[in-house]
Amino acid sequence: MTRTEILTRYRRLRQISKELHQAVLDVIAPKVVLDWAKRLGLARGRTVLLESEQEMILAEDLAIYLAKPGRSHPLDRYTQAARLPPGADEAIVLEAMRQAQFSLWRIERRHETVGLVLRDLLRGEEVWLVDEALERSARPGLEMAARLLKPEGFAMTARVVVPVTPDLIEEAFARAPALRRVQADALTQDPHFAISIYRAAVTTGAMDSVRFKRG
Repeated sequence: MTRTEILTRYRRLRQISKELHQAVLDVIAPKVVLDWAKRLGLARGRTVLLESEQEMILAEDLAIYLAKPGRSHPLDRYTQAARLPPGADEAIVLEAMRQAQFSLWRIERRHETVGLVLRDLLRGEEVWLVDEALERSARPGLEMAARLLKPEGFAMTARVVVPVTPDLIEEAFARAPALRRVQADALTQDPHFAISIYRAAVTTGAMDSVRFKRG
């Protein structure tokens, strides 16, 4: 496929991703999002305190992608309710959301056709990412925490990207020292890891520098 063909397909899937993330949020109780905001230090009582609009997306990401104890997964509930036609683009993206992977990533180089090649710093694998905002603004060597979904041969970001620095990582592990004993590949499956990274992002002000919006 040419660059134009890939971007056309990407934009179609990205728009569907935006709509599905919002649709899932619409069926999640506002109290759930508020509870996650409190856990990240973004709310006191019922008052939300934000330094950046990107910070609230951190709480929304957790509300979408993590199940509360004793509750079914929000994406499973939405899948059952939506009953999307098998093979439809919407069903493909929704399944990719259900299989999304949270990890630490480093931009290795530009892809020869479009997008970027990332290295998963916890699994050691490479992945082809198509993301127009990152392709324009990011440079090789940038490290970030993000949840990626792979609807086709390429991956896309979910809704938020967190710039990673040594201070942020140190803060994340300081708040959850038990994570230091978890094997690197197992960290990607541990919900506490994403929570700790997001909490550290709030504490260190990492989201203040994020100017592009994820879909």
